[in-house]
Amino acid sequence: MLAEHRALRLALAAALALAAAYGLAIPLPFLAPVFVVILSTMPGPPMGPKALLVLVLVMCLGLGSGLLLIPMLAYYPVTAILTVALGLFLAMYITLILGKRVPGMFLTIGFTLISVAGTVDYLLAITVIQSLALALVIAVICQWVVYPFFPELPGVTPAPEAAPGPEPSAWLALRAALIVLPAYLLALTNPSQYLMTIMKSVSLGQQSSMMDARHAGRELIGSTFVGGIMAVLFWMALKAHPTLWMFFLWMLAFSLYASARLYRARPTSFAPSFWVNALVTMLILLGPAVEDSANGNDAASAFAMRFVTFVAVTLYAWGALYFLEYWRGRRLNLAATRGQALTAHSDMS
Repeated sequence: MLAEHRALRLALAAALALAAAYGLAIPLPFLAPVFVVILSTMPGPPMGPKALLVLVLVMCLGLGSGLLLIPMLAYYPVTAILTVALGLFLAMYITLILGKRVPGMFLTIGFTLISVAGTVDYLLAITVIQSLALALVIAVICQWVVYPFFPELPGVTPAPEAAPGPEPSAWLALRAALIVLPAYLLALTNPSQYLMTIMKSVSLGQQSSMMDARHAGRELIGSTFVGGIMAVLFWMALKAHPTLWMFFLWMLAFSLYASARLYRARPTSFAPSFWVNALVTMLILLGPAVEDSANGNDAASAFAMRFVTFVAVTLYAWGALYFLEYWRGRRLNLAATRGQALTAHSDMS
């Protein structure tokens, strides 16, 4: 019963957020349901008005960090990139180790997405910040509307996640930062084409941080392809009758399909992170395609190029994860061998 409540709550809130964002014609409207998905991964009642106000302020501070990097990227690019690398490590440490997922995510987006947008136009960076803030507010308000119909069951509290130990913690944050950084460098070469690649890489960096290289292929590649297939099916269904009402209904159907598996209302062998990444991938592929179609651009070719880029970024994340784990394992084995040799030498003497 609890799983069904959570699945219905996520699906309906995401569909409402999508309809509200597109109905109000805010910039980057597909980010509103993305925030619903991200916020709904933390079971429990939605945040209250005071917590929302604090979160919006934290968001603006985190995203504002990217504005400070814009002049550095123009005049001191090497220093700016090193600063971004350090900032990514800090943001991933806050997200993965301290457990502050939402503030850490906004700090990551500020260092990457906002600074890249600012290289095109400072006003574009300001517009992206405003869009993210509006999308967050819409997402939380939709959660408020939906929650009374599908509340948490009384007496049920989610179990806290165990935090990793202090030694692997820094390594997890470093590994996630190294997965995001190349996508950031790619976006700097052509911001208009690769801007949404940053959102995908941030999702991959957080997702891959809690898995080993052996399972990364199935999780990362599989969820990316499932999200792409869902986006294609969604697009084809929407083209048959492109209205906001049908947009809402199709979003409800697709998000319900994924959320039922995310919360185990429908048993599946895939982890919840698989379905979160699939939903986020679907939305950040579908949203720009809808905008391209509305602006008269070739939506099909742009969609194909965006999906190929996402697959390439995912393959890099998998390869980087495998290489970094292999390199770290060799260093640990070498250190253990040296320690045993020193111990044996001391015993003999």
